[in-house]
Amino acid sequence: MRRHDDFVEIAKKDDIDLLFMGDSITDWWRNPGGTNFPSGPNGAYTGKPVFDKYFGSMKVANFGIAGDTTQGVLWRLQNGEGQGFKPKAIMLMIGTNNAMRNSPPEIAEGVAADVEELRKDFPDAKILLLAIFPRSTPTSRVRVQIAAVNAIISKLDDGKQVFYLDIGSKFLSADGTISKDIMSDGLHPTTQGYEIWAEAVKDPLVRMLNGESPVAN
Repeated sequence: MRRHDDFVEIAKKDDIDLLFMGDSITDWWRNPGGTNFPSGPNGAYTGKPVFDKYFGSMKVANFGIAGDTTQGVLWRLQNGEGQGFKPKAIMLMIGTNNAMRNSPPEIAEGVAADVEELRKDFPDAKILLLAIFPRSTPTSRVRVQIAAVNAIISKLDDGKQVFYLDIGSKFLSADGTISKDIMSDGLHPTTQGYEIWAEAVKDPLVRMLNGESPVAN
């Protein structure tokens, strides 16, 4: 709630062009590492150096909260985080924390509700809906579940306001495994993982900020 209240105050300042929305994977774009922040080997969970490199010159609000779910994002948007400003572009990835507790259709329904709320709150913004990143091992239940969710939410792409982008394969080795250099715990990106993410979305986001389709012609 303290984080939510802080975000509401940021929203009220109305100085945001690009909104990041999500859970810990998004939250830790702001993590510089060190003893006072979640950290680990290989630059685990340390996204701030990459954020500064790729997005530091932009007016970005990061409303990611570690541990959040599709339900949490919806509540936060409806209770202040979706009012007071008019972003030009939004990047949303949410749902991995719903895995193992909800079915793929339920998770997809939650993502759809979040997208619909974003459309309502920010009718002039373009939304980059990211596929949930792969996690764990290639044949794990959660990996299979996430793939099923992504297959459903990909249909939310309307080519006008909502644009679906799946960059999951960029984190995978040829055999489908995830290197510890990219996600040290099989879930959260390292600095190298954040670099892969930033490289994949920087140009689409810039095009969206310019009012264009994120897909290059």
